Formats: sequence, structure tokens, C-alpha cells
Amino acid sequence: MSGPTPELLPQSYKTDEHPIWCPGCGDFGVLDAVYKSLAGLQVQPKDLVVVSGIGCSGRTPGFVKSYGFHSLHGRVLPVALGVKLANPSLCVIGVGGDGDGFAIGGGHIPHAARRNPDMVYVIMDNSTYGLTKGQYSPTSPRGYQAGSTPYGNIEQPLNPLAMLIAYGATFVAQGYSGKPRELADVVTKAIEHKGFAFVNVISPCITFNNTYKVIPQKLKETPQDHDVTNRAKAFELALDTAHVQLGIFYQVSQPTFEEGAAEVIQKAQASGPPRLEEIFSEFS
Repeated sequence: MSGPTPELLPQSYKTDEHPIWCPGCGDFGVLDAVYKSLAGLQVQPKDLVVVSGIGCSGRTPGFVKSYGFHSLHGRVLPVALGVKLANPSLCVIGVGGDGDGFAIGGGHIPHAARRNPDMVYVIMDNSTYGLTKGQYSPTSPRGYQAGSTPYGNIEQPLNPLAMLIAYGATFVAQGYSGKPRELADVVTKAIEHKGFAFVNVISPCITFNNTYKVIPQKLKETPQDHDVTNRAKAFELALDTAHVQLGIFYQVSQPTFEEGAAEVIQKAQASGPPRLEEIFSEFS
């Protein structure tokens, strides 16, 4: 006879695999926030799938007690979308870094955003390729000096928040790994959001791009009276690059991709069995 399901605590989601990130890596804060959010929502591990790409963040599925998929470089979103479409009842969380998400995988973001699958995409944004010795990434600031840019990065950095708002994501937010409690609140709201939820997390790379002394001076909470349904105001916050704005920039309600797919399937089934013989005869 089975008893009541025991309450899940943040540590309930920890696996026997210990993160091998550098001591002080911001990704520890992100992982801690995810643990707290899952426990707060009592997400059962059997109902959870964590999908990652390649990079330091790519090992995250191994550290979360759930189903996991460590996919190819930049392929987080197609895999996560397939998982969600196959079983819409699952809680699907995609994780990646700024290089994995905005460079190699950048072409997938606008399409995931406009389709609006009910899933969360967390980017651990350290503005460098930390796993491969700190080359400049799509979010590295102009002038960033690394092995690949010894005289300074000459490119304009991407603005992830403005991108996602422009692409039509229905939930766009930003957090800081140095504030895991506040970040957990944002991740919780992202999981609760019905639709594509994007969370950009400023997550310093202690080894190749240590911004721990710089970021705290630029932190700023989104105004309490900010209307998250106001897209123009969300853009204004996203374009304020003098600060690192924290909180929810934009959130609206729209039908999800799974709902649309289910409706199409229902219509197709109602129209009767497929006329395969008729179709085949056209090509015979």
C-alpha cells in the first residue's frame, strides 16, 4: 500500500554527479535556482525533462534528477520542442550558453519563439566561450580581449532580451546568478507561464570573463509599476544597456504550439481515414 508522495526539497533534485564547473562559476547559482524552483512547484522528476546543448552549461541534465538529453551544439530547442510535442504533459526545460544559443543555435530561436511551445529556455550568459578557453561570443562587449581577440572584439554584441521580444516570445526575463533566490522566483514564473518562456541569466565565467566586480554595480530591478504586457516598454528596458535589468520584461498569453497541433490532429481525424490509395494512384 503506497503512502502520500513525500515533499520534494531542492536537494531532492540533485544527482550523484557533482558539477565539474570551475569553483565560483555562475552556473552553480543557476543550478541552485532551478533546484529551488522545481521544489517550490513540486515538479515530479518523472514529469521533468532537461535538454542541453554543448558547453559548460551542457552538462546540466546530468546534475538534475529527471529525464535528460545532452544534445548537439545549438540544438537545444528542436530537441526540446520534439519532446514537448510528443508528450505535452511534461515540464520541459532547455538550458544553454550564449554561444550555444545565440551563435550555433541562433537560427532556432525565432521559430521557437513564434511557435510558442510551453517550455522554458534558460541561457547562462557569460559572454564568452568558457569551455574552449574564452573566445569572444555573440554577447561579448565591444573591446573584449581574449585569445581569439587579442586586440579587442570589434563586433557589436547581440541583445538577447530585445531579440526575444522582437521574435514574439510570450515570456522574456533576466536574472543574475549572484542572486539565486531572486533568480529562482523568475524561473518559477517562467515554468508557470503557459508558452515559450525565455530567461537570460547573467552568469559570470570566473576563469575567462570574471565580471563579478562589474555586474553588481549595474544591477537594477525592473520598475514595480512596469506593465509586462506593454511590448514597447519592454523594449525600452531591454535597450537600457547601461544597466543589467532584472525581472520580467514581457509576458502575454497566446495559444501554444501543442494546442495548435492537437487541433489540427483532431480536424484531420474528423475528416475520416486518409485516402492513401487515392494519393498513391496520382503518382502511379
